[in-house]
Amino acid sequence: MAVHVSRTFLISKFKDFFYFIQRRYRVKTKWATTRAKFPATALALQNFDATYSKQLGDVWPSVRVGMLSEQKYGALMNTFASPDDAISDLHSRGCRDFINTFETATACTRISSNIQCLVFPRGDISRFKPARPGNNGLLGYYLLDAASVLPVLALDVQPGHTVLDLCAGPGGKTLAILQSQAVRFLWANDLAGSRTARLRRTLQSYLPKEILRIIHITSFDGRNWRNMDCTFDRVLVDVPCTTDRHSLMEEENNIFKRARTKERQKLPLLQTELLLAGIQATRPGGEVVYSTCSLSHLQNECVVEQAISVARREMGITLHVQDLGSFIQIFSGTFHFAPQTATGVLVLPHLCANFGPTYMCKLQRVS
Repeated sequence: MAVHVSRTFLISKFKDFFYFIQRRYRVKTKWATTRAKFPATALALQNFDATYSKQLGDVWPSVRVGMLSEQKYGALMNTFASPDDAISDLHSRGCRDFINTFETATACTRISSNIQCLVFPRGDISRFKPARPGNNGLLGYYLLDAASVLPVLALDVQPGHTVLDLCAGPGGKTLAILQSQAVRFLWANDLAGSRTARLRRTLQSYLPKEILRIIHITSFDGRNWRNMDCTFDRVLVDVPCTTDRHSLMEEENNIFKRARTKERQKLPLLQTELLLAGIQATRPGGEVVYSTCSLSHLQNECVVEQAISVARREMGITLHVQDLGSFIQIFSGTFHFAPQTATGVLVLPHLCANFGPTYMCKLQRVS
C-alpha cells in the first residue's frame, strides 16, 4: 500500500534546504559568466615560473621580484627640440646620461654621442615629469624603458646610412635612431594600423618637418619584405614577443589570454620569419639587430640560431654574429645583465636597476 505524504508536510520538512521560486523568475546559471576567471597575468606568472626558473636558475627569484615591481624609465632627449633647459632640470634632480659617460668615451665600441638618455641613479625609483614642448613646439624628451635604447646603439648608424625599422610601432626606437642625426633615409613599418598611427603621432610630436621628409611609413606584414627589391645599411628587427613585463602587469592586450594561446605558441616561427626578412633587407656588408623584450630562450637565442641556419641553407646568405660583450662592460653601471647567453646580450630586471627585459643580437651580412 502506497504511503500518502502530504505536500504541505514536504514543504515544511525541507523549507530550510529549498528556496522555491516561481518558474517565470528562474534564471539558468551560465557557467561562463559565474565561474571565477583565471587572469591572463596569473597565467603568465605561472608560465614564467615553470620555464624561467629552469632557464635562469638561482637568478630567477630576483628577476621575478623586479618584473613584479614598478619599472624604471629613461628620458630619451630630443636633440631637435633644443633640450638644454630640460637636461639642466633633470641633472638638478640627480639624473645622468648613461650613454655619454667616461666608460663610453674610452671604449673601442662606436657609440653615437648624439643619442642622449637620462636615468635616475641605481636604486632611485623617482618618476619623470611629462615632457613639455619647447619654443619650436616639439617635446623635449620621450619616456621609455632605457634598456630599449641599447639595440639602437648596437645598430651603430653612421652618417649617410639608410635604415629599415621593420616593426617600428609605437615609435620609441625609431625616434632613438633619428636622434643619431646620421640617417639619410629611414623606412618605418608596422603591421598593426593602430601602432602605425601612434608611430606617426609620436614622430610628428618630436621631429621637425625637414626630418619627417626622410621617413617613409608603411603598414604591412614585415614577413613580406622578402618580396621587396631594396636593401639597407642597417636594419632593426624588434619583433612582437610575449612582452614579459606587460604580460605580468596588464590584462589589456595580454598575449597569455586563453583565446591567444595559439598566437603565443606561434611566436618563435613569426619571429624567425621576420628576422629572415630583415636579413634579406640588409645589403651585403650591412648589419641587422634583432631584439625582444622577453627573457625566453626560445624567442631569443633559438630564433637567431634558426634564422642563421635557414639563411645559409635556403637563401645562400652568410652571417657573422657580432660580439656585444663591450656593451656589458660599458653599461653594467646602469643595467643588470644576464651572466651568459649563447648569442647576444640580455638585460635582466633587478630591483636596483629595474629596466628590461631586453634581448639583442647583432648580425653582419657577409654575402
